[in-house]
Amino acid sequence: MIQLLILILGLSLLLSLGVIIYLLKKQSSAVNATLNAVSLSNHLSTNHSKIVGDFYNETTDKFLGVYGEVIQAFRTKNVSDYLDYTIESAELKDGQTILDAGCGVGGPASYFASKLNIDVQGLTISEVQVEKSKTVISSKSLKGNVTIQQGDYHQMLSLYGANRFDRILFLESFGHSTHQIQLIESAYACLKPGGILYIKDLFKREHPNAEDGAKIDAIIAEINKAYCYNVADFSVIMQTIRRLNFLLLSVKTPEVKTEEFEHLTISNDFQNLFDIAKIVSWENYVFPIDFYEVKVMKPPFDVNIEKHLYFLNRPNS
Repeated sequence: MIQLLILILGLSLLLSLGVIIYLLKKQSSAVNATLNAVSLSNHLSTNHSKIVGDFYNETTDKFLGVYGEVIQAFRTKNVSDYLDYTIESAELKDGQTILDAGCGVGGPASYFASKLNIDVQGLTISEVQVEKSKTVISSKSLKGNVTIQQGDYHQMLSLYGANRFDRILFLESFGHSTHQIQLIESAYACLKPGGILYIKDLFKREHPNAEDGAKIDAIIAEINKAYCYNVADFSVIMQTIRRLNFLLLSVKTPEVKTEEFEHLTISNDFQNLFDIAKIVSWENYVFPIDFYEVKVMKPPFDVNIEKHLYFLNRPNS
């Protein structure tokens, strides 16, 4: 009888050990799968960033030939008017430290620093743009400081550290990211409490019907391919903003007078160089994107401690 009990206990122990080993292996496989997925994601992000860098190394002169030093499609005929509007809309003020993420050759950054006593850090993935920015910056009489370096804006946290900036600007550069959720998370970490994230970019339009939806998808695919872009999904961006507890300040179409708006003529001139998505006629044309400004604030309080706070009005930053 004792021998039978010992045998049963031994079998039970072996069975338990077998289950434990199985579960450990399963957990290890899951961890490895996660690490592999993260590694693949980082690899793809790095690879796409390199593609974007190569694209601008090759095409920056073309952009400059058409757009000048402010490489933005949504603009006023006098681009300085739009930059002044950006200063007001993004609430740029003396004494701030600002990150211009995807800064191009430094046209907007140097303009802002010529108007305000601010410290602007510009980040571009293109070595060519860094070199050309030196001429752009030296041509300005600056009240503040502009420093431009080459780097991947997905890595802004490792480049600049946490709680560094009063403002982070994406001025028609956000769409170059294929990891936009990670990018917003990084921006949140780099902002000071009370700091503002300002995104001005194009977002994919919702499908009004199946026929127009197919046209929208086709044009978006052309834009993404031609310009190494990833036109953002507005719903996904807003979900991420809300999950991170950003305070939503405004979402709007940029406010410029109709008679001052450039009406994308320059964009068509540039598209001639790529032979892509040129607007030949407005008749039966389905505009594929919405231009939005998204302005959100990192809470100036610890949401993990003060969970009871809910602001119907904007808090003081």
